[in-house]
Amino acid sequence: MPDAPPSCPLVVGIDVGGTKTHLRAFAGDDLVADHVRPSSGWRPHDPVAAAGWVAALVASALPTGARPSAVAVGGHACETPRQCHQIRTALHLHFDAPALVMGDAELLVPAAGLDQGVGLVAGTGSVAVGRLADNGPVQVGGWGAVLGDEGGSAGLVREAVRSVWAAHDRGETPDELAKGLVAAFGVDEVPALGAALERATDVSAEWGRHAPVVFTAAEAGSPLAAAVIADGGRSLAALVRRLADRGVTVEDVVVAGSTVLAQPALYEAFVTSLATSVPGARPRPLDAPPVDGAVAMARSLV
Repeated sequence: MPDAPPSCPLVVGIDVGGTKTHLRAFAGDDLVADHVRPSSGWRPHDPVAAAGWVAALVASALPTGARPSAVAVGGHACETPRQCHQIRTALHLHFDAPALVMGDAELLVPAAGLDQGVGLVAGTGSVAVGRLADNGPVQVGGWGAVLGDEGGSAGLVREAVRSVWAAHDRGETPDELAKGLVAAFGVDEVPALGAALERATDVSAEWGRHAPVVFTAAEAGSPLAAAVIADGGRSLAALVRRLADRGVTVEDVVVAGSTVLAQPALYEAFVTSLATSVPGARPRPLDAPPVDGAVAMARSLV
């Protein structure tokens, strides 16, 4: 990292994910900073605190005395235009430079080198974003593990537990999915799974970490697990369908997330359902880090 401020305009892109944050800064074509840290302390529902957190991150990552010429932030749980606008306004207290703040899923389309399209994330949670003809942002999904996030890891686990509960009520013998969930949650029997889920203090993380059980059970032949995965794929495709119904251009769907890209069964279920529900939409797994989208957005401000 340079030990003096760069002479070219300095653009800073930041991807604040649910678990980790990635900052990249460029002066022209020269990489000035490439910094990864935990996202602990990120409070997007408190604009002043969020802006202060971003300012402290930038100060720690950039060379001493360097001042950004533009900053773009894609923030996890930055869910509405109003919320993003408030954080951007608060950032002006720290930076005398243009700034953009958006949800982290909005970084996917520019990270893929596209001018328009849909960004779909299925990691711990699930969300899809796009823009209308007037450039207004639209987000669907992202409601958290208790109410939504179908197709994300936490949502898959929630639906898997519902599935084995229903099988238990039908008097069926526990299959590989039921056995896997009982072992993963450290309980003795299927009826105890409900209390295990309710004990979680960080619902999304604590439920979502057990998602591999669902895929392992499907590979072992569990029809319950296979149905949960198929439903998850349909739910992800339904997010894209909702954006299309609201007038978003959906020809290109940029897909990212630690669950959907790591689990071929879920990705294939999504692609199959997308072909039926949104004919002509092209799924594109993201092969670049989302922070590249933030850098591209920051460059657009200079």
